[in-house]
Amino acid sequence: MSELRQNLATKEWVIIASERARRPHEFVEPGRLMCGEGPTWEANCPFCPGNEEIDLEVARFPTSGAWQVRIVGNRYPALTHTTPLERAYNGLERRISGVGYHEVIVESPVHNTCAALESSANLSRVFQAFIDRAWDVQNDPRIEYVLFFKNHGRQAGASLRHPHAQMIALPMVPNEVRVRADTALAHFDETGRCAYCEMLEQERNEGHRIVLESEHFLVFSPYAAFSPFHLWILPKKHSASFLNAIPEEIADLGKVTRTVLRMLYVGLNNPDLNYVVRSAPVRDLGAPYLHWYIAIVPRISLAAGFEIGSGIYINPSLPEECARFLSSVDISILDRLHSHEQR
Repeated sequence: MSELRQNLATKEWVIIASERARRPHEFVEPGRLMCGEGPTWEANCPFCPGNEEIDLEVARFPTSGAWQVRIVGNRYPALTHTTPLERAYNGLERRISGVGYHEVIVESPVHNTCAALESSANLSRVFQAFIDRAWDVQNDPRIEYVLFFKNHGRQAGASLRHPHAQMIALPMVPNEVRVRADTALAHFDETGRCAYCEMLEQERNEGHRIVLESEHFLVFSPYAAFSPFHLWILPKKHSASFLNAIPEEIADLGKVTRTVLRMLYVGLNNPDLNYVVRSAPVRDLGAPYLHWYIAIVPRISLAAGFEIGSGIYINPSLPEECARFLSSVDISILDRLHSHEQR
């Protein structure tokens, strides 16, 4: 029988359509382009070594010698930091000038790789680059929210194959972020506890939806996962902002993220996916009711009219079964076939 489930932290409802649920292996799509196929360098790729657009470069890691991670300005930015901040409110006409930052984090010099095949050290380097750049951007008093996200594959919005993530820094807090923060604050006012910390405790106690646990993180498919294989990487230590993560956590995050992405890569045949770093707004970095995490969403189901009209997603899978399936995936095959370990 189908049921409605509510996420404790966000209060969002999801329909788990168990009567028409698909088994986890039924979400595997054959014939996908796998990472490692094709050339390691493309003459027309702006992210490949030798093709760098130096005038767009913001930073590179390491700072000398051959780079492993670069941050560059988006060639076609949605927002620009050279724009003056102007606000206008006149009846229905409410607008803010398009001030902000839109940058690309090039995750590897190798054109045909992907995060699942990269070393954990390089993934940690990418996350550290996120943090370093976000601290720089937040020094701009016009910035209110910084978002890091990754699109992998065409269905997830990636227009270039070369592995990259993006940062957009905004002069306002998005409504979804604000609503989630207000919901978390209401829970904290009622209970005196962080809702995300409660979720972590309950997920660990039940254990049915856990995919992976490390020293610093718990990876699970939420009780009210809104789509198949929707995953959270949640820090065990309470912290409102991703920017406050310490080096030991970043090193562990690289290992955990690599393992989870490899589970998805092998188990679902390299699915298109997005991941988003959900973190506190600039002015709420120490909020006791907020808790940062990374959400991973494989793009193997599409939102339709009901989801758009109601805001309630229909998940044709059981989170418990998805977690069990991923936990059983043998990722050691990648170590034998395609692993690009850091030099």
